Amino acid sequence: MPGDLPSAVLFACTQNAIRSVMAAAIMKHFYGHKVYVASCGLKPAGERDPFVAAVMDEMGIDVGKHRPQGFDDLEDSSFDIVISLSPEAHHRALEMTRTMAIEAEYWPTMDPSVTSGSREQILDSYRDVRDQLVRKIRARFGSVAAGGV
Repeated sequence: MPGDLPSAVLFACTQNAIRSVMAAAIMKHFYGHKVYVASCGLKPAGERDPFVAAVMDEMGIDVGKHRPQGFDDLEDSSFDIVISLSPEAHHRALEMTRTMAIEAEYWPTMDPSVTSGSREQILDSYRDVRDQLVRKIRARFGSVAAGGV
């Protein structure tokens, strides 16, 4: 339900390198210590995406300590909601939530890594995804906590 702030949220995408990283970082930035936030992917990427760091830095959010992880790497599975950002991750989330009282949502989100062109065109694609996630998180979880943007 829009405006309800859960105690624990998991964002999932395919590689835990772009979309779920951005979403988790934005959620943490907005809601601070009020919500436990984690992210994962189906097939964790081997390294971080430098474009993610660049566009998140524009918001004053540091994702430099992020290390891609898979569903099986999660330390805890006690989430109130799993938000999938890719179809593949949503299938896994539905499997996970089948035997647990966890809500699953699917937010179709473009993979900006498929964008070609100049560095600025690629960054614009990443910014579009970032800004879309900001709007979705605000719409889903309500007003931003003090100190957020």
